Amino acid sequence: MVPSSYKNLLLITGCYFALSNALSTYQHQQQHPHHHHHGKNHHHPLFSTTRSTLFPTAGTTTFITLPSSSSSSSSLGSSSSSTNNNEQPPSSDNYSSKQLVGLGMRSFQEGNVQGSIDYFDRADKMDASLRPYLWQRGISYYYMNRFQEGSDQFRNDVKVNPLDVEEIVWDIACTSRLMTSTKTNDGDAVVSLPPSNKMSLPPGRKDGRKIMGTVYSLFRGDGLTEQDLATAGHSGSPSDEFYSLFYLSLFCESRGETGKAENYMRSAVKSSYSQGRGAGDYMTSVAKVHSTLRGWN
Repeated sequence: MVPSSYKNLLLITGCYFALSNALSTYQHQQQHPHHHHHGKNHHHPLFSTTRSTLFPTAGTTTFITLPSSSSSSSSLGSSSSSTNNNEQPPSSDNYSSKQLVGLGMRSFQEGNVQGSIDYFDRADKMDASLRPYLWQRGISYYYMNRFQEGSDQFRNDVKVNPLDVEEIVWDIACTSRLMTSTKTNDGDAVVSLPPSNKMSLPPGRKDGRKIMGTVYSLFRGDGLTEQDLATAGHSGSPSDEFYSLFYLSLFCESRGETGKAENYMRSAVKSSYSQGRGAGDYMTSVAKVHSTLRGWN
């Protein structure tokens, strides 16, 4: 006979775990409604299926708590050390590769772009299997004007994630910045997009999200226009609106149309998604860092 007190304890424990799992799932869905990686990261156990998730354990919604670090509070655009007061960054031995990538993401979000690359490089050195999954490093390369390295990172990523539209788009953005350009009367660079060596999705495959399909077509020059993307974003969800504005800005910047790029990115940062439920999305942080680095705040 099992004592009634023990039965009660089992019942309470079961209810606790059920409620915890339900709450965790609900919070995850609210924070990450826009699953836009098409299995990008689930191929590697360190990564989730969205850009905005900071390393949940594969198949769960349990999150890693990263150690505090003074190395992620340097000024925006710093290109030297990833630390303050001449302190040396913690030894790689003190962190797992997962934590190093998380610290790199945090450094980027706080504006220390070079510091983020330092952490991503250390994670790569510790675990080379991470290399084709470090899309965050590719974005950091872009903002340090290391466009060839950015392109190399995104192309490496696409080898293991051929359905990832955003990797293809970022590669086009990097490649366009490497191309010889002319100037308008206003001094803006004019680049002919898309580059001839642009990547593409596998034949017969497409991105399941309408907004990213429109982004893909615009960057590749497949027939859709800025207005098409703006309309798709305006008529879609709050996250669609944000991503349309963000990629319209990146597209215009790639073409050297700085004024339009600024207007689009300012709107992306001020969008309801960026200011609300998407505040934890890594890409809304990218928009904010982009604006700060360009002096568009």
